[in-house]
Amino acid sequence: MLLKLEDSEFPTDMQPNPNLCLCKENICPAKFDYKLNNIFRLHELPVSCIATHPHKDILISCGEDRVWKVVGLPKGNVLLTGLGHTDWLSDCCFHPSGNKLATSSGDTTVKLWDLSKGNCILTFEGHTHAVWSCTWHSCGDFVASSSLDTTSKIWDVNSERCRCTLYGHTDSVNSIEFFPCSNILLTSSADKSLSAWDARTGKCEQSLYGHMHSINDATFTPRGHMIASCDACGVTKLWDFRKLLPIVSIDVGPSPGNEVNFDSSGQVLAQASGNGVIHLLDLKSGQIHKLMGHESEAHTVVFSHDGETLFSGDSDGTIRTWS
Repeated sequence: MLLKLEDSEFPTDMQPNPNLCLCKENICPAKFDYKLNNIFRLHELPVSCIATHPHKDILISCGEDRVWKVVGLPKGNVLLTGLGHTDWLSDCCFHPSGNKLATSSGDTTVKLWDLSKGNCILTFEGHTHAVWSCTWHSCGDFVASSSLDTTSKIWDVNSERCRCTLYGHTDSVNSIEFFPCSNILLTSSADKSLSAWDARTGKCEQSLYGHMHSINDATFTPRGHMIASCDACGVTKLWDFRKLLPIVSIDVGPSPGNEVNFDSSGQVLAQASGNGVIHLLDLKSGQIHKLMGHESEAHTVVFSHDGETLFSGDSDGTIRTWS
């Protein structure tokens, strides 16, 4: 007799993760004077994603060469290599505990991995085209993914099935992210819109319009009160998530903005650009600082949790560290 796997329950009363939702504005001041201090040669093809571990000095790098790697810091030594996808990797996300990893790929699947051994423990199949992005719910029981097939899906880790498909975008859904400590999802799309969804119902609660070109990425501040998005012509926008209104638009084009990420204080926004420049936006003064050091396209950028180091991924297969 087959054991029926039970569906997970969405949390109703979620307490903010003190590490994730803590505002550190008074603890560590915003930093802009990053200098290039190391280059890790990790992939044979472009780096598509970098994720920093919740509490260890390691990061994950994903490449278009179909592999992900666990990289020790600060030296850049490869501790583990993950193989299993049959096409390029697009994104990865740590389980909140840091002991599992979700990856998305051009092979149309999302895979979950046990990081203690590096083996694949679950494969989610259901998208009909490449999967661009994946995100883990803060409770650890759900993973969401977004795809070129114009849909997003919410996967139940315990019952091992798709719980819901999100319909509404009319073009590729290029990024997806769970709002911190919440059941709300944010998606960005090539249809030039952002959407906020209730993961429990699969309903679109709100859409934001203003970009004139395909949106490549969108993310929240650590406290979740602000959204940043970047598009294919280099325009980055900031949005007030509480009022659902635009705050400011910054044009650093015409090269595409490939990814945006906030530092842990929410005071600095980094943007990885198609011309290889890392733009740092000071949210208090409005000043833009530029980091020059990539020889080709910068695909991805992420801060360390203490904000002291910045990691950026290049189309030449390298990761640059700035501190």
